[in-house]
Amino acid sequence: MFQKIIFLAFLVVVVSCQKKETTEKDKIKIADWLIGNWENKNPDGVLTENWQKVNDSTFSATSYFIKGKDTLHLEKIVLSQNGEKLTYSATVNGQNDNKAIDFPSTSETATKLVFENPQHDYPQKITYTKNANNTLTAEISGKLNGKMTTERFIMKKK
Repeated sequence: MFQKIIFLAFLVVVVSCQKKETTEKDKIKIADWLIGNWENKNPDGVLTENWQKVNDSTFSATSYFIKGKDTLHLEKIVLSQNGEKLTYSATVNGQNDNKAIDFPSTSETATKLVFENPQHDYPQKITYTKNANNTLTAEISGKLNGKMTTERFIMKKK
């Protein structure tokens, strides 16, 4: 009888651990709509973000802004799930000693992701919104030189 109790306890532990691992990786699935190549063309240049799935808990992207033949902005992004938390980590070429800045998620829905880091100089908030017709809106906002500022970029899936 004692062996049966030990076996059942072991089985419960194994099953609960497997369930937790699956649950932890489920959170990032809400952002699957980011995967792909996105582009915003305007008179100032072309903004591109290329998102790919690295594994069950990590997406990565390269974001760049090109004007003519010049790359004016280059950013590496990692969206990762650790436990029940999503984190958006951005490394901007030539800023912050090329170290990543983390923006923990503050809200996730099927159509909107919000990441915030109130201690960062600018932006303090990054939002991605899934729109109709294969478009998304990327928005950065916060205080810049003491003034609230918001920049929106509507991108179409290529």
